Amino acid sequence: MADAQRGGSTDQPLDVLIVGAGLSGIDAAYRLRDRNPGLDYRIVERRSRIGGTWDLFRYPGVRSDSDIFTLSFPWNPWRGSRTIAEGDQIRDYLEQTARDFGIYDHITFDVDVTGADFDTSTDLWTVDALIGGVPQTIVTRFLYMCTGYYKYDAPYRPDFPGEETFTGTFVHPQFWPEDLDYAGKKVVVIGSGATAVTLIPAMAPTAGSVTMLQRSPTYMFPYPWEDGMTKLLQRVLTPQLAHDVIRWRNAFITLGLYLFCRSFPKLSRRLMRRIAKSMLPKGFDVDTHFRPKYEPWDQRLCVIPDGDLYRAVKAGDADVVTDTIKQITPTGIDLDSGRHLEADIIVTATGLDLVTFGGASLSVDGEHFEAGDKYAYRGYMLNDVPNLAWSVGYTNASWTLRVDLTSQAVAELLAYMRRHGYTRAAPSLHGAKPQTHPLLELDSGYVRRAGARLPKAGDRAPWQVRHNLVLDAIDARKYDVTEEMTFA
Repeated sequence: MADAQRGGSTDQPLDVLIVGAGLSGIDAAYRLRDRNPGLDYRIVERRSRIGGTWDLFRYPGVRSDSDIFTLSFPWNPWRGSRTIAEGDQIRDYLEQTARDFGIYDHITFDVDVTGADFDTSTDLWTVDALIGGVPQTIVTRFLYMCTGYYKYDAPYRPDFPGEETFTGTFVHPQFWPEDLDYAGKKVVVIGSGATAVTLIPAMAPTAGSVTMLQRSPTYMFPYPWEDGMTKLLQRVLTPQLAHDVIRWRNAFITLGLYLFCRSFPKLSRRLMRRIAKSMLPKGFDVDTHFRPKYEPWDQRLCVIPDGDLYRAVKAGDADVVTDTIKQITPTGIDLDSGRHLEADIIVTATGLDLVTFGGASLSVDGEHFEAGDKYAYRGYMLNDVPNLAWSVGYTNASWTLRVDLTSQAVAELLAYMRRHGYTRAAPSLHGAKPQTHPLLELDSGYVRRAGARLPKAGDRAPWQVRHNLVLDAIDARKYDVTEEMTFA
């Protein structure tokens, strides 16, 4: 408690309070202090360890769903040669990074931020938190929410008719039991997203059977675990230079794939069907199980390293069923087609529940505001909300590629305020009402369910939210901190 209160009182407010010690929070701490030496900041983290997502998810096979060279920090080279990293490796990297760069001592764990209010008479945020279960307040000049966009304590979990009769075990990947024994068991995984396609190849060698039960197919994209060019560059270049080259190469490849799919949806559909057909057993019903009705990148592509899901199906270690659930029975799942799937364990890989600011309630001068009523300024501030930033990554590329740009922009804003003696900064629409666009350009279920909870994007700069690294990186080089920003 003493650490969280150090420099966080009305008499001695923090310069910045960062909420969240995952990828976004660690990157924010580095960028803010690098641009603003001597900045007094603290990170508060709800969990007892560093890592965020990579500490929360501990299901079998958990790994990054984008390449690790773009997911890791540009200022701390990833030393491994594999393109896709496992979850525990990522968490260890985050903790070691925090220790190596002097960030770890600024973190206070077991702090649950429940709300915050900005007082325009003092230009200070008063943050309400439970610190070790005890209500406390932390006072800060600037509040930086690095909480991600989904609920850590409540995943999306639909109710299934008859589930109370099931005599086996229900498991949600977000809360995977450490002692779950699935050796030799019949496992049914409900879902076909990134979590499901990670779990199934990891469980297949040990489980008696593993079946992916999906309501509709998802696009799968095989991606190599490692490649020769990465190994060569790491051998002949310095760690930082190799990391830079690999990072940008991979970023351009990912962006190129995205733009190709969006520009040529019919051709990309055919190519992905051809890939699936070549990797699955001869005669496999590809069109039923791996040919989605939507266009590529209407929803996020699922990366399958070396095609591991396809290989598990081809080897007979896993099965895919495309159907809808009629009811849960004591022994498994009855489907609308009349088929019954026997199960000892049912894994509900049914997705995330999106939330803004980690669920904290925010207000200005005691007046609560909803994020969904606001426009996102450059994707990370909200109109007419002073001294607040929120870090959200890309949906079509690695999370860190955008949050690092965000951290640099916030660092530049703080430097400008300190240089000119300003204590308040808030973006303003100046009475304009831009045409509304979604913040996240995806038609995925978790985005649709979020509805109006997420901030809106506009149709012009700086209120546009683009999911294009190249354009954003170009803009970042000519970033004007005063554009449509009010200072006091």
